[in-house]
Amino acid sequence: MKILVWGLGYVGTITAACLAELGHDVIGVETNSIKVKAINQGDCTIEEPGLKELIRKVVNQGHLRATVEGSSLVTWADLSLICVGTPSMADGRPNYQYIEQVTTDIGLGLRDSKSYHVVVLRSTVFPSISRDLVCSKLSEYSNKQPIQDFGLVVNPEFMREGNTIDDFFNPPYTIIGEMDTRSGDLVEELYQYLPGNIYRTSLEEAEFLKLVNNAFHSLKIGFANEIGRFCDSLNLDSHKIMEMVCADTKLNISPAYLKPGFAFGGSCLPKDLRSLEFQADQLNVEIPIVKSILPSNTLHIKYNLSKIISLNVNHLGVLGLSFKAGTNDLRESPVIELIHQLSIEGIKVFVYDPEVKLETLLGVNKEYMGNLRNMDNILLCEEIENVLEECQAIVVTYSHPQFVPLLERLKQEKPQVKIIQLQYLIISSNLGKRESLG
Repeated sequence: MKILVWGLGYVGTITAACLAELGHDVIGVETNSIKVKAINQGDCTIEEPGLKELIRKVVNQGHLRATVEGSSLVTWADLSLICVGTPSMADGRPNYQYIEQVTTDIGLGLRDSKSYHVVVLRSTVFPSISRDLVCSKLSEYSNKQPIQDFGLVVNPEFMREGNTIDDFFNPPYTIIGEMDTRSGDLVEELYQYLPGNIYRTSLEEAEFLKLVNNAFHSLKIGFANEIGRFCDSLNLDSHKIMEMVCADTKLNISPAYLKPGFAFGGSCLPKDLRSLEFQADQLNVEIPIVKSILPSNTLHIKYNLSKIISLNVNHLGVLGLSFKAGTNDLRESPVIELIHQLSIEGIKVFVYDPEVKLETLLGVNKEYMGNLRNMDNILLCEEIENVLEECQAIVVTYSHPQFVPLLERLKQEKPQVKIIQLQYLIISSNLGKRESLG
């Protein structure tokens, strides 16, 4: 393919060189004449293992060159890859002026183009920037229509400085956020020889993924460092501790707990977090990330509470009372706090849990159930049908085999009943106006 790479900073230079190595004809567009001159001489201003050797090779092969002006080349190219920076402004907002300028230049170049051209955004942006800024500017300056005359794709990169070339050729996956299938197909063809899964998704989901990934990476580093400080105060080997943490690939280093849902509860997580916080205070160890977990959990309960209240129903059904499926453990179940607050709001709550039976409960769990039975506006139902008879909306707190056929039937018999799922729940078909609040 014929490709323009707009911006020859870190991402743009690596992308241009690697695409040229794959056999594409690549022209880098960069306003800095020093960078342009270096590329055309088979060199670059970036220090990165193997990069200068790669650039020398692809320049000598005639697959890569650079220029300070790119608008006139848009008619030549199949694709334009935007790889300019989005630095932070003083208040934390990303600065999108370079994206706006490049998009303007591409739009002006598109005016004279008679062929379909795909613009690919590699720069890191917040959701909606590709649609509201890039697409809008392209249309404005080209006098052409998106999808009909040009395509738009968000294609975030996942390269680490110091390892960028290997990361380009061995990505964890390839993300193609597409405005239309035609443009997505062309970008998929671009990466067809690279390993890893290809995910075709919306523009906004692709934009947000890069930010979420980096937030998660930052969280992991910060968490490990907090544990390191904690270990130092206890004269423990922090590397050994974290080595054993990472050895658990069932829960710790795995997809477990990474599907958005409802708040956590139970006998272990809240208690042990409070213990860590207390001991850290005793040892004068600062652990702000760990200390933010319980407040965040409480906020999630409040968030879902407000969403449910906004439904404006008088009778609400709740399926699932324990803190997770497959147990009758009510200790610190966030569902109990949720229905308590709903009852205070004057909503009559009908609750059913197939695992929770009063006659089998003992100790603390029996106390929890007893307190529930004494709350105003809360009715504990022994049969699931009792929940369905009265309710204008159903809140599903966890996935249970008994719930799926029930909800399917409810869809047919009472389509006006809203179905709200707080936990990740697989249903075989859409349930009318089903909402996910978690």
